[in-house]
Amino acid sequence: QVQVTESGGGLVRAGDSLRLSCAVSGRTEDVFSMGWFRQTPGKEREFVGVIAWNTGMTYYSDSVKGRFTVSREKAKSEVYLQVDKLKDEDTAVYNCAGSKLTRLTELTETHRYEYWGQGTKVTVSE
Repeated sequence: QVQVTESGGGLVRAGDSLRLSCAVSGRTEDVFSMGWFRQTPGKEREFVGVIAWNTGMTYYSDSVKGRFTVSREKAKSEVYLQVDKLKDEDTAVYNCAGSKLTRLTELTETHRYEYWGQGTKVTVSE
């Protein structure tokens, strides 16, 4: 069993930066990759980025690459999503998820993940 808990969301202004956190607990040895997704009501869940737990290698959606950064601290069992130059379109509920897989290019799909957090809401105001 793996538990995932997101935090750090809130109300921010367009153009600002924000860092979301995701704490991983339980059988962390079962987690090989951690991904970030986001979803707005009425829209499909969107892949943001993923990181390999051991190596730190990352893979991003083309739509956010260069503005979003995924990182992790293995000693703290935490993964982060740094968002720069926030836009109104970034408003969403952000989830992190754990996977037993390591092929990052295949981890853009939600069904590749076994462990999900409840999400943290980010609201960007103009």
